[in-house]
Amino acid sequence: MYIKHKKKNQKPVSKNIYSAIDLGTNNCRLLVARQTADGFQVIDSFSRVVRLGEGLSRNGALSQAAIDRTIEALDICVAKIRRRGATHMRNVATQACREASNCDEFIERVEKEVRIKLNIIDPAEEARLAVMGCKALLKQEYSHAIVFDIGGGSTELIWVKILRGGMPEIIDWTSVPFGVVNLSEQYGTQETITGGAYAEMRQNIASAITSFEQKNDMQDLVREGKVQLLGTSGTITTLTAMHLELETYDRARVDGALVRASHIRDLCNILSVLNYEERVALKSIGEDRADLVVAGCAILETIMDLWPIGEISVADRGIREGMLLDMMDKQKSRRRKNNNRRRRNRQNSNKANGGAQAK
Repeated sequence: MYIKHKKKNQKPVSKNIYSAIDLGTNNCRLLVARQTADGFQVIDSFSRVVRLGEGLSRNGALSQAAIDRTIEALDICVAKIRRRGATHMRNVATQACREASNCDEFIERVEKEVRIKLNIIDPAEEARLAVMGCKALLKQEYSHAIVFDIGGGSTELIWVKILRGGMPEIIDWTSVPFGVVNLSEQYGTQETITGGAYAEMRQNIASAITSFEQKNDMQDLVREGKVQLLGTSGTITTLTAMHLELETYDRARVDGALVRASHIRDLCNILSVLNYEERVALKSIGEDRADLVVAGCAILETIMDLWPIGEISVADRGIREGMLLDMMDKQKSRRRKNNNRRRRNRQNSNKANGGAQAK
């Protein structure tokens, strides 16, 4: 089952072009968009698995091969940004760069060779942007939401109050150092992992996130059916595409989908006992994710165990969309302030002229 959204007003409201690069532990993603009356219209995009965090958990540093792959992907992003004539840009990096001992050298190389500035954001800003990017999928029939973002090097969990009009208010968040890349490297998920290893993986994740639940006492609201569970990132979108039996990945069908948690758990149970070749052969996974999806399943099952909510809202959106909306909101605020300033100046000028004429 999936939800189709009404087509938004796609008429641009300004000549500005906005671009957002999200460089994570596993992926390099770009969106270029124009602002519209009810959001934005994407005019270009790019996504590539670069594995920037490959080997980071073992070596504590970004490898030369990973840096080279990432520089190549960023070059493509910048070419698209320039071709589209972007007027407002924001480029962020997350967990891999927060952890790597040689991150400063990597950032300097990006500035020198790619000629963009990468800003390393902290987990709090990452959580804020993820929620902002997904806010259109928050449902006002719920009082609260748990938003989860399973990344390559970490997993963000965000406890949100849904205000009137659907606006989200972040009550609390946590970032745990378990993602699909570092867990896959630790447990060797290119091979078939044992049931004991999978259970150990889940136990380690549970130990890291249980305190977040206890701190915020979310269970009562969950039992009362007042909490929406909303997931973003490759794990939940890949599993949703599998559930929908898509021949090829279709963002229009995945983004905004509502899937039963039991169906997702069934897929996790299947995937966790397959070897790499068997996973590659399945639809909607492919070679890029076949070695990562088991770790993603372990994280996702642990989240579903802790918060037994019957359905999961699925978002194929997140930090990039949050950055775009954030830039557009700030630009709109600047325009409003400038318009108010001009209006006051005109009023003051009219009063001054009126006073002079009276004399």
